[in-house]
Amino acid sequence: MKSLCAGAALGLAVAAAPAAADPSNKWRIEISSDADSAGTIVFELLPVGGEPIAVAVQVPDETDENDVADLIRDTMEAQLAGRYSVEVDDGEDVLVKKLDGAADFDLRVRESTVADLGINLDRE
Repeated sequence: MKSLCAGAALGLAVAAAPAAADPSNKWRIEISSDADSAGTIVFELLPVGGEPIAVAVQVPDETDENDVADLIRDTMEAQLAGRYSVEVDDGEDVLVKKLDGAADFDLRVRESTVADLGINLDRE
């Protein structure tokens, strides 16, 4: 039963992430709560006029929200170097900003298998 409730909460957190709509030059990824299971978060950047970029972040069981933010930053930096700047802000938030010459972009969570991890995306 606990895993069913965890799955329902996860579905709500991911469902709250916006679908591609209004591109921005900067996004904030807010992480709330700790990971209650190991899993993968798949983010998708959708640059205007470009191909989608999938970024899969591996999260170990019992990772706290600040460490999840660090994992997101490190994984995105490795895959997006030269096009986007990625940094941690306030410990549990990750900022993704386009660099000069890069296109504005949408950002969404395509999939997450991490139980009870809150992920909120905000345009800045």
